[in-house]
Amino acid sequence: MRNRRAALAAIAGAASLALTLTACGQDSSGGSKDKGGDTKGATIGIAMPTKSSERWIADGKNVVKNLESKGYKTKLVYGEDDPDTQVSQIENLITQGVKGLIVAAIDNKSLGNVLQEAADANIPVIAYDRLILGTKNVDYYASFDNEKVGKLQGTYIVHRLGLDSGKKGPFNIELFAGSNDDNNTKYFFGGAMSVLQPYIDKKQLVVKSGQTALNKVTTLRWDGTTAQHRMEDILTSAYKSGRVDAVLSPYDGISIGILSALKSDGYGSGSKALPVVTGQDAELASVKSIIAGDQTQTVYKDTRQLAKVAATMVDDALKGKKPQVNDTKTYDNGTKVVPAYLLQPVSVDKSNYQQVLVDGGYYTESELK
Repeated sequence: MRNRRAALAAIAGAASLALTLTACGQDSSGGSKDKGGDTKGATIGIAMPTKSSERWIADGKNVVKNLESKGYKTKLVYGEDDPDTQVSQIENLITQGVKGLIVAAIDNKSLGNVLQEAADANIPVIAYDRLILGTKNVDYYASFDNEKVGKLQGTYIVHRLGLDSGKKGPFNIELFAGSNDDNNTKYFFGGAMSVLQPYIDKKQLVVKSGQTALNKVTTLRWDGTTAQHRMEDILTSAYKSGRVDAVLSPYDGISIGILSALKSDGYGSGSKALPVVTGQDAELASVKSIIAGDQTQTVYKDTRQLAKVAATMVDDALKGKKPQVNDTKTYDNGTKVVPAYLLQPVSVDKSNYQQVLVDGGYYTESELK
């Protein structure tokens, strides 16, 4: 885990990002529309996945706030995790004359046709946190270092179980991944498994369910109830004896479902302690759960900074500037490598949530009570 100085340095670095994003970035092959015209009063369309996650509600508000501070009007829509609805919403935004699009895809392969319509209308497209696949008509990608998110989760499990300090185990672990239609899922899972797999190979970590392949552990739409049901099935079928020592969970909403299943099986009461359970997004309910001693860890991604990146990207593209990027090799969407700006995630648990989340202004003390 990061110490206080490292955590505060990460926050300070993120805060300084806004001061540098307006500078001319490195050259890229982003395919920006390079309009260079008057953008005063132009409307930007923002398509977010769902209101069922507090994270996406906050993202929408933050993107709107950043765009309006630059003089843009905005149209914010939520697809409620229905790919067809999101396609229709984007079509409507194009018809309504938006000058730019910021899209957090529900299904990363369903947007090819509608983004061709955007390209035909000379509308730059920013993929927001989720890479859009199979189309040349996505100009830039704003996200976090997604592989590092998984590495932080895997490293946390190894550390909490003591495997990095001489303990041999074996410890029982179960694996969960995100939605199979979200390109980030493979990066999160791959990052975590790059840390965990050596211990699995040495049988210091044991997956009693036998479910280790990515296509066996995904959770459609990142749904907590789906994860809860799968965890219940695993407990019934694989844990008639023995206990779960750790669960790799890629997202806080999934973690809540996993914890519900574990508690229903008697974990967290008496001598049957809850296992190590990871997460992602530092959602309020999960931070409270961490403070209460239930969920163990989450990965904090400062989406306030992500909103600034995306807003600045579309602003630069419309003004004929090259948006700043820091990755031009990693994110191949099957048609092109999409130039990306990646922010850094931070591991958070009970020992540092105060420094990272409260001192960093993400939550107030009263919100966490």
